[in-house]
Amino acid sequence: MDVLSDLLVRARAGNTRVRQLIQRPPWSVTYADPPPLTVVATLGGSASARFDDAGAAAVRLAPADIALVKGPGRHTIADDPSTPPGFVIHRGRKHFPGGGEVAAQAQRISAPRTYGDSLPGATVMLRGAYELHGDAGSRLLDMLPPLAVVPAGPRTQPALDLLAAEIARDEPGQDAVLARLLDLVLVLALRAWCAGPQAVLPAWYRAAEDPAVGDALRLMHDDPARRWTVAALATEVGMSRAAFAARFTSLAGQPPLTYLTGWRMTLAADLLRDTDATVATVARTVGYDDAFAFSVAFKRARGTSPSVWRRKCVDTSAPRATRPGSEPG
Repeated sequence: MDVLSDLLVRARAGNTRVRQLIQRPPWSVTYADPPPLTVVATLGGSASARFDDAGAAAVRLAPADIALVKGPGRHTIADDPSTPPGFVIHRGRKHFPGGGEVAAQAQRISAPRTYGDSLPGATVMLRGAYELHGDAGSRLLDMLPPLAVVPAGPRTQPALDLLAAEIARDEPGQDAVLARLLDLVLVLALRAWCAGPQAVLPAWYRAAEDPAVGDALRLMHDDPARRWTVAALATEVGMSRAAFAARFTSLAGQPPLTYLTGWRMTLAADLLRDTDATVATVARTVGYDDAFAFSVAFKRARGTSPSVWRRKCVDTSAPRATRPGSEPG
């Protein structure tokens, strides 16, 4: 599995939500505590997106543009930057700007997962929310700035059209269909962003485009527990040891086994957070026969022992309070 695919699979914690928002100007929605990653796409009309930090500039979204928004920063989507606050989404519920929750019966639900009315001049938007988590999620989010806008294009448009066609359906397996279509939109948007001149890409993304180094990265991600050596990786990709080591280091910004150790520590951190596996079991899973050697490597990478890391994760974890179907997006 290639690196980006592996990160997408491992970072997903479920609870993917897709909503269609239909708003007639003037309108404004503020997301007070958004998820780690939000995908916003304009289907009809235009909109603006901005973070609510002082001095943050608004970004215009033309029809079929896609915005990738990183949480947890408070941000606002509106028809125009000058539109005053309309509603605030906090903890999955809709509130008035001055406080007070909007009653569920007062929210206009015109179709499954669709909020608003299809009136003339309305802006139609899709909003997908990803509850990414863990160190794998952090690696994925490191690819993006806080707000990345991908202009409409010939590859993203058909995916958006298909997602828009499915959003209001309510058939067996519909949630699975929408989750996979949202994944398609996300991957195409990520590719388009990374291909643009404005992207500051992580070294592994650039390195993955090289046939030999990309194959080596795929091997390490497919089997991180294998006792890889530089010589073994070089043999697998059909290069001499010296040439492979130099090429990998030049493109990835670090030697092959340094990358492998970093990836193993990412996997270990998430296993310690998300499972009850013993430290020894986690060590073997990521390629260490000796739990002590693993603990030393983990502390060097994370600044704390595996056991302390696990306790800190338990102490700081707090589930997001959401009520299914209660939030307009």
